[in-house]
Amino acid sequence: MSTIDTSQAKASLLEERAHLVHQLEELGAAESGDLRSDLDFGDSFADAGSVTAERTEVLGLVDSIKGQLDDVDAALAQIESGKYGTCNNCGKDIPAARLEARPSSILCVDCKSASR
Repeated sequence: MSTIDTSQAKASLLEERAHLVHQLEELGAAESGDLRSDLDFGDSFADAGSVTAERTEVLGLVDSIKGQLDDVDAALAQIESGKYGTCNNCGKDIPAARLEARPSSILCVDCKSASR
C-alpha cells in the first residue's frame, strides 16, 4: 500500500461528514436520508404542481448527499479496520494521489469506471 496519512484522511472525512449531515438537516432530512415528518411543502391544491416539483428536487438532493455520506462512512470504516487505501472490489491499492483528491474513495479508478 502507498504511504497514506490515515490521520489526515480521517480528519478530512470527519469534516466532510459533518458538512454532509448539516446539508441533510438544512434540507429537512435525517442522517438516514428520511425526510422529517414535520417538513411542510404546502397543502394548497393550487400549489400541488410546484409542491410536487419542490419535493422531487429535495428528494433528489437528499439522495445524492446520502450517497456521499455512505461513501464517507465506508471510508471511515476502512480506516478503522486498517484497510483504508485498498479497493473494496479488487483488493488492489488505491493510489495515494486519488485518496488525497477524494478521501472517500473506496474503489480504485478501474473498478469505479467499471461500476458506472
